Amino acid sequence: MKKILTVCLVALAAMSLFAGGSSESTGTDSKVIENLRIMYVPSREPEEIITATEPLKKILTEELAAQGYTVENIDISVGTNYEAVGVALTAGSADVSVGMPANTYLLYDQGCDVILTATRDGLSVDSDDPRDWNNNEPITASTEQAVGYRAIIVAGPSEKGKELAAKVNAGEALTWDDLNSANWAVMSSTSSAGYVYPTMWIMENYDNKTIADLAHTVQVDSYPSAFARLASGQVDVLCTFADARRDYEEDWNTTFGMQNSIWEDTDLIGVTPMIYNDTVCVSKTSEIMTDDFVAALQQAFMNLNKTEEGRQAIAIYSHTGYLPATSSDYDNERTAQEIMRSLNG
Repeated sequence: MKKILTVCLVALAAMSLFAGGSSESTGTDSKVIENLRIMYVPSREPEEIITATEPLKKILTEELAAQGYTVENIDISVGTNYEAVGVALTAGSADVSVGMPANTYLLYDQGCDVILTATRDGLSVDSDDPRDWNNNEPITASTEQAVGYRAIIVAGPSEKGKELAAKVNAGEALTWDDLNSANWAVMSSTSSAGYVYPTMWIMENYDNKTIADLAHTVQVDSYPSAFARLASGQVDVLCTFADARRDYEEDWNTTFGMQNSIWEDTDLIGVTPMIYNDTVCVSKTSEIMTDDFVAALQQAFMNLNKTEEGRQAIAIYSHTGYLPATSSDYDNERTAQEIMRSLNG
């Protein structure tokens, strides 16, 4: 009996040891990622993107190792178009996307989660109140990184433009009649800064009226054309992105032939909500995208701008870094898409 008991105890001990070893191995294996598939949107030439992002494989591998993950291979590809990237994430044939703009992300948010927003250089002013911009001109670059940018409504040096700017700077609210009496330059109805977000601003402040309700608008084919018209007085107001005046500061005096600086001749009469930058998204159907690995990926991407090599690798999209993002950050873009659908019938 003693011998039988001894044999049983040894067997139980061996089974326990084997089970313990198996559990440890499983725990270790769960930290190994055999293949991480990253897909970029084709906002540049695919070959240019592949070449520029090649160093990311080594950098991300090292960063993820610091987070406790061994990544055996990173595959970087470029989608044939923006939609193809969303489809790949939804199908689980790509694990991560980089550079997907907000409107594309929202088309596929049933199949992917946003985890990061790209940052770009910010500006010296970021306020909802146009007077804060007008009182602190010229607007300059900031050392702070921004997760998005504003659309702005700029009044020019025409008599009507000066009239509107003077009311705003005096703290008076512009009426619909004020806006409707001006000549506006706008971009195509798909332009976020040149049409959609200014439409949102008008809707929020003027009883759901839109740019389409304005009596005097002209659609221009480019921002240089819009600023040329503003300088000449052909239009009183234009809609553009927040740092456009910085971009056309020199042209204002050369190409457009103005005597005063663009900061003396223009003021803001409206500032829209934030237009969020490009995203980093992960697939909801990818088997490797656990909560723990997503957290590791977030930290790895946020560390990319800490070295010169990393900064160069993400500069292909003018990204300067990444910050955590959630789906609710893009609620304004959801509203913008609803506006687009209503405008297009």
